[in-house]
Amino acid sequence: MWIARAALVLIAILLNACASGPRVVDALVRTHAAQPPGAAVLQGAHYRFEHAPARVGQPAPERLQALAQAALARVGAVRDEGGARVSVQVSGNVNALWPDPWYEPSNARIALGLGHAWRGGAVGLGWGWPLGDPSVPTYASEVSLLMRDLQTGQIVYDTRARHHGPWHDTDAVLAALFVAALEGYPQPAASERRVGVPLLPPATPAAAPAATGR
Repeated sequence: MWIARAALVLIAILLNACASGPRVVDALVRTHAAQPPGAAVLQGAHYRFEHAPARVGQPAPERLQALAQAALARVGAVRDEGGARVSVQVSGNVNALWPDPWYEPSNARIALGLGHAWRGGAVGLGWGWPLGDPSVPTYASEVSLLMRDLQTGQIVYDTRARHHGPWHDTDAVLAALFVAALEGYPQPAASERRVGVPLLPPATPAAAPAATGR
């Protein structure tokens, strides 16, 4: 009986941790950054947004720019329409994906197994995710950020982040992905990498400053 009670206590602890802990966006990030001397414009970069054509299924360009601006501010980049040295072009989208309906549906569940092994007992704890249920979509989210030296036209920073998960609060997911995409800025790892970012309500950045020059 003590094994069963201990297992139930463990389940309660795990469920409480899942319920109370922050959600984390696990992003796959790939970045290409300029090497010196071209990389000099990235340190404390003054930038302006370059408007890209609106794409079907993605948020309005102004909204994406606001989310990207908040992430850029975290790495020391400054939006400066009058004194910009680099341009920034951003994109982002969230698409719903439904599993193959021919897969056998399963429901989210916790399974507890109690058994007897030779000279001992065994406790098994398992978690099942609702895979294959055509009524439960997952969401494929992706952002990209392209920075270009305005004097030379050279691409100095090109980064992308993507994530598959159960969340469809678009602004919060895309805000986290922009943060992940700028991980390591201005000298990120050259290899593809996973970056975890807490999923928090996106901050609303201040309006773009007036032309100031440098």
